[in-house]
Amino acid sequence: MIKPKKIKWSLEADFLQACNCDYGCPCEFEAPPTSGHCEGLGVWKINKGRYGNVSLNGLGLGFSAHWPEAIHKGNGTIAIFVDVKANSDQREALLQIASGKAGGMPFEAIAGTFSKVLDPIFVPFKFSLKGRNGSVKVGDIVEIIHEPIKNPVTGKPESVRVQHKTGFIFQEAECVSAKECRSAIGELNFSHPGKNGFVSKIKYGN
Repeated sequence: MIKPKKIKWSLEADFLQACNCDYGCPCEFEAPPTSGHCEGLGVWKINKGRYGNVSLNGLGLGFSAHWPEAIHKGNGTIAIFVDVKANSDQREALLQIASGKAGGMPFEAIAGTFSKVLDPIFVPFKFSLKGRNGSVKVGDIVEIIHEPIKNPVTGKPESVRVQHKTGFIFQEAECVSAKECRSAIGELNFSHPGKNGFVSKIKYGN
């Protein structure tokens, strides 16, 4: 039986991440998460994107997730949220990509770590992209606010970057403090202020 050909897709986006780990996130170094479990948010502002003939330019996409142990051990729970201004074709395209069904990294790999996928949520995204001082608010359900990591002695802002050439969410990012990391989506209800955050620009595709 011939498998149906996957639709080609690509994304170029600004990416904001926040989680419950200490600054730098040990998961980026193949170490166990700080608290033994992983809980966090990731949001993309798509600057340029396509799914076949469907344009995804200017749309928001994100997730809230919890894993009881390290991510690669699985058994996670995820909620995917999609920009409310997306039309029906764009919504379907983003859900196919984010679910991993369309193939391609990082979504295809991450999808295998979830045992529970909540219903998708269609909400407005409000971005403020200001480097280490950026933020995003997604309806009333999710909020990330970043600020620079501050030197504990002088109180002055630090500039810290991480390079992860084999990373699949990003390969290079600015390390920041997540002043706000809040999720209010059913069982994905958490808040981790003052913990790890990342800011990056990504390119994905299949």
